[in-house]
Amino acid sequence: MLPPFVEALRPHQWVKNLLVLVPLLFTKRAFEMAAWAEALMAFGAFCFAASSIYLLNDIGDREEDARHPKKRLRPIASGRLPVGAAWLLCAATITLAGGLALGVAHQGTYWFISWPAAYLVLNIAYSYGLKRLVIIDCMCIALGFQLRVQAGAAAIDVPASRWLLMCTFFFALFLAFCKRYEELARQSEATGQTRATMSDYTTAFLNMLIGPLAALSIFSYAMYTVSPETRETHHTDRLMYTVPIVTYGVFRYLFLVYRKSEGGDPARLLFRDVPLILSGLVYAVAVVVLLRVMPGNG
Repeated sequence: MLPPFVEALRPHQWVKNLLVLVPLLFTKRAFEMAAWAEALMAFGAFCFAASSIYLLNDIGDREEDARHPKKRLRPIASGRLPVGAAWLLCAATITLAGGLALGVAHQGTYWFISWPAAYLVLNIAYSYGLKRLVIIDCMCIALGFQLRVQAGAAAIDVPASRWLLMCTFFFALFLAFCKRYEELARQSEATGQTRATMSDYTTAFLNMLIGPLAALSIFSYAMYTVSPETRETHHTDRLMYTVPIVTYGVFRYLFLVYRKSEGGDPARLLFRDVPLILSGLVYAVAVVVLLRVMPGNG
């Protein structure tokens, strides 16, 4: 059990910000300590920026959350963290995020600060209006993931792969609609409407979106592995051998959503489902072996 003020930061959700490190893992700077220092500071900036948004959302949604079968247990919705204290904590996290972003900028990548700023603007717009617009609500979530990848590239001053950005967007949109699917299935357990857009989503409609997005996620990743820019960067096309692992991960997630009625909290699921954890570890090892131990086509 975490203290309410720590729980309200949702530290388990910080796993999403690991996307900030993705550009570093797929560049030649992967073994530079200076690059890791910059990337980790960028990661920290997004962690605190995300926590400030979670606090802002929980403050604004505390009445709706109180009617939700799971969200009613959150610190603000349950009353364990007073609203006044939550506002102070929100101000502190924004200050910490800004300080770390400036630290990255001072390393020479001055334009990095525009990405966490854009992330905050997008999520504030989401909190105060866009979350009430069907489809747009999920697209905002996906754009937030895409901004993380672009920020990671900016932090170490390398270009972000366009295929990787598209893969991130499609996969994040896939996760967002899977979350809506799980929420819709649990709507009957709530004591009232838990989200403004839930009356606009139906099971059939979400099924029409989730399937194609799963395919687009796999396809865009596969295209990234064989794209000219990837071959030029790593001098190999062996990254294509990781496509089956990614495919399994996506299909496993679909299995959990449709057969196990999970998917409402992807961050927790990634740490709880053993096959997903193992596929992630196998993927990481495969990337290291293919790009670092066995570089080149010869």
